[in-house]
Amino acid sequence: MNSDDLTVESPDGTRLVVRRLGAGDPVVLVHGSGGGLHSWAAVADDLARDHTVWMPARRGYGPSDVPPGTKSFADETVDLLAVIEAAHRPSGKPVHLVGASYGATLALHTASANPRNLRSLAVFEPPLYAAGAGITPLLDRYRSAFERDDATAMAAALNDVTRVPAEIVAALAASAGDRTPDPVEARRSAIGWLHDLEALAGDGTDIARWSSISVPTLLLAGADTWEPMPTTVDALAAAMPTARHIVWPGQSHFATMTAPNLFADALRQFFAEVSG
Repeated sequence: MNSDDLTVESPDGTRLVVRRLGAGDPVVLVHGSGGGLHSWAAVADDLARDHTVWMPARRGYGPSDVPPGTKSFADETVDLLAVIEAAHRPSGKPVHLVGASYGATLALHTASANPRNLRSLAVFEPPLYAAGAGITPLLDRYRSAFERDDATAMAAALNDVTRVPAEIVAALAASAGDRTPDPVEARRSAIGWLHDLEALAGDGTDIARWSSISVPTLLLAGADTWEPMPTTVDALAAAMPTARHIVWPGQSHFATMTAPNLFADALRQFFAEVSG
């Protein structure tokens, strides 16, 4: 499906590149750590049949700006509100906000801070356990490896943050085979991860704070995702008792790639219900 890339400027001057495609009610899809404009491609192609889909590259991820200094969720919330306003403006219709992984945590922050132009919120497996002072040593390890350009040490630090089981890490490495990552793309992802870890280290782990969110909410998870993600999402569901909670058998944290049509269908049904 045809798409176009445009620029949205955050109030502090940070330029965010946003990919837009489709026609219909506006949807903003927020990518997770290590992602970018491509992250939601398969889900977006499906949703764009009847929605206008907006996909920002978050600050710290090229081709958006990489501002100097330490990043926070407050910075990114302001960014995302600017994108939501841009998506809202053409039709005047409220926006369906969707986030995956780190992008889901950012979506929670944004819906809590200012739900004015939101019609709904959908979050897929936010890593709410990976935050606060507990990951500061991992941030320091990652930053040191980043400065040495040591990809193996960076990956090890990230595995300790995400807590991906060793057998899954091994399976992913085996599936990659002898393919060598594109160095430009790998560096772009590494820079983005560094800034995301900064924001996570500055955040908290209090799940009860999300009970203040008032927009209709959908919580999505894969039944095969490793702990502590299932326990975390269950705790989020308990803190948001009016939210719908869907757990997909046979899916994991990679469902946006492994089951994009399942993902898009669940979103489309939810959007239709909350839109009347």
